[in-house]
Amino acid sequence: MDIDLLDPGPFGRNDFWDAFTWLRANAPVHWHPEPGGADGGFWALSRHRDIMKVYADSETFLSAHGMRLGSDPVAVAAVAQRMLIVSDTPHHTRLKRALGQAFGPQQMPRLEALVEEVVRELVAEAAERDELDFIDLAKQLPNRVVCAVLGIPRADWTWIGDLTTDAFDSPDETVRGSAHSEIFLYFIELLAERRAHPGQDLVSQIAHDTLVDEGDGVERPLSDQEIVFNLNGILSGANETTRYSAAGAVHMFAQRPDQWRLLRESGPDGIAPAVEEVLRWTTPGVHALRTAARDTEIGGVPIAAGTRVTLWNVSANRDEAVFDAPHEFRVDRRPNRHIAFGHGRHLCLGARLARFELGALLSEMAAVLDGFEATGPATFNSSNFTWGINRLPVRLLRSRAFAK
Repeated sequence: MDIDLLDPGPFGRNDFWDAFTWLRANAPVHWHPEPGGADGGFWALSRHRDIMKVYADSETFLSAHGMRLGSDPVAVAAVAQRMLIVSDTPHHTRLKRALGQAFGPQQMPRLEALVEEVVRELVAEAAERDELDFIDLAKQLPNRVVCAVLGIPRADWTWIGDLTTDAFDSPDETVRGSAHSEIFLYFIELLAERRAHPGQDLVSQIAHDTLVDEGDGVERPLSDQEIVFNLNGILSGANETTRYSAAGAVHMFAQRPDQWRLLRESGPDGIAPAVEEVLRWTTPGVHALRTAARDTEIGGVPIAAGTRVTLWNVSANRDEAVFDAPHEFRVDRRPNRHIAFGHGRHLCLGARLARFELGALLSEMAAVLDGFEATGPATFNSSNFTWGINRLPVRLLRSRAFAK
C-alpha cells in the first residue's frame, strides 16, 4: 500500500484504518520515510504487543527527545525533564509522584462530585434543545471540570477552552504557537496570584504543598517553570480525551441504536465496560513517539540507537490478535485491553478522572434520552496526533419521563 502517516488527509476523512490493517499484517515494524526529517524517517509500530513492549521499556525508549511527530526540537528542549510527558526517569518518576497527588484516591470524592454537577447541568441544558452540535457539549464537560479544579475564574472558562483547542488542534502552526504562549502567560499570572493568595484549588495545592524529591532524600517545591509547563499539560490532557471520546460515543450510538438500548438495559453495571469500549473505539491519542537510547530490536527488526519509534495507539486498539471483531463497536466488550491512555510509566495522569467523566455523562444521558439521531454528517479533525470528531449535528431523543 501507499502509506503516508504524515498526511493529515486520511485522518480528516476517517479513512486511515485500512492502512493500519495492512501494516499489522504485512509490516508491523515499518520504516516510514520523512522528507526533510533529521534522520530520514522513523519506525512505525502497529501491533498491540510491540507497542506494549516499547511503552513498558522506558529505559530503552525515551520521551525527553519529543513525544509526537512534528514537534519543534527547540521547544522540546526547553521543556524536557521539566514537563511530565517529555521527561524520563528519574525525573519523570519524581514529577509524576508529586503531581499525581492532585488526582489521587483522596481527591476523587471531591472531583467526582464536581463532575456529576457539571454533567447534570450540561445534559439538562442540551436536552432542552431539539438539535445541537454535540461537540459543543462534549468540549464543555472536561473544560468546565478542569477549569474548576484549577481554580480558573468562571469568566475565563470559554476563552481557555478555545485557546486549548487552538493550541493542540489548529492546523496552523502560527495559531498553535500563539495559543500556547497565551496559555503559558495566563498560568504564570495565575500562579503568582495563588502564591500570594492560596485557595483550595489545584494550582494553590501544587504551588504550596507539592514537593519533589531529587533522589537525595531532600524535598523541594516545584519550580515555577515546572508548574506552568505541567499545568499546560493537565489542561490539554483533560480536555482532549473526554471531548473526542464523548463525541465519538454519541456518533456511534446514533449509528447503532441497538448499542444504546443495550447500554440502557444493562443499568449501572453496564457503564464501566461501555466507557472502556468508547475509549478503545475513539482513541483520541493517535500516536506517541519514543527515541531509542541504545541499539535494540522490536519484533526481530534491528532498531539503531537514536532512531525515533512511533507507537500507533489507534492501530493497537483494532489489533485482530487482541480484540475479537475489532472493527465492531460493542458496549459490553470484555475483556478490553485497550491502550487509549498509553501504558507503563507514561500512563495518562488524568485517566481515572477521564473515565469518571465519560461514565457520568453516559449515565446521565441514559437516564433522560431514548437515543440520538444524526441531522448531518460528522466531520473529523485532520491530525495524526490528537484526533476525533469536531462537528456532530444531532437530535437528542428525550425520554417520555424526562419530557414530563
